[in-house]
Amino acid sequence: SQWLRGGGRKDAADDGGREALLLAAAAAGLPLAPAAHPAPGYRCSCDRVGCPTPARHPVSFAWQTQSTTDRAQIERWARHQPQANFITATGMVHDVLDVPLEAGREALARLLDAGIEVGPVAESDDGRLLFFTLTRGTPEEEDEWWPCELDCHPETMDEHPGLRWHCRGSYVLVPPARLPGDDQAVHWVRGPEHALPDPLTLLEHLTDACARHAGQEPDHANAAWPLRH
Repeated sequence: SQWLRGGGRKDAADDGGREALLLAAAAAGLPLAPAAHPAPGYRCSCDRVGCPTPARHPVSFAWQTQSTTDRAQIERWARHQPQANFITATGMVHDVLDVPLEAGREALARLLDAGIEVGPVAESDDGRLLFFTLTRGTPEEEDEWWPCELDCHPETMDEHPGLRWHCRGSYVLVPPARLPGDDQAVHWVRGPEHALPDPLTLLEHLTDACARHAGQEPDHANAAWPLRH
């Protein structure tokens, strides 16, 4: 808990809580890689001046090949980098449907009330709810595959305030993660012990909720595709 609050304890990885959560995510099949962490003054631990996504990006350009579920490797990373956040690479085993917080909470309640299987769900204190699902895989027609590059090109995020579908070529922070600011974090609402559902079983509820919160009519015709950039 002190690590999540940004207390800066150098032995934070030794208390077992952070490491156990990371290993649970890996055991559920989520490939992990080290990410940046907050630095004093709302800055990022990376060397980039004016980093546009502080504490929200991998530390290595090779994060896609580096991402792993190997327990020993994740333990080494967690213990040698006690303040690091971790990302999980999407489009390998899982995708993530990323929606505004209030729309996500509404959709989650409706999904559970309807008895629909919902997998792991994480909440980010910057106002997003992340629904972890099975990946849709790579279609036979490459033109049908639209990778989400929002994390690689953060300047596009304001253009897409609704649903973001993280698939091949994208990533999200995996809990527990710290964000810049006091007590800002990413944490599990439903943990990785829940089975990953097919994204299409959640998609209509999520797009409807996003449309209602944006004051728009739901657009189901374009709801079944990841974002294209």
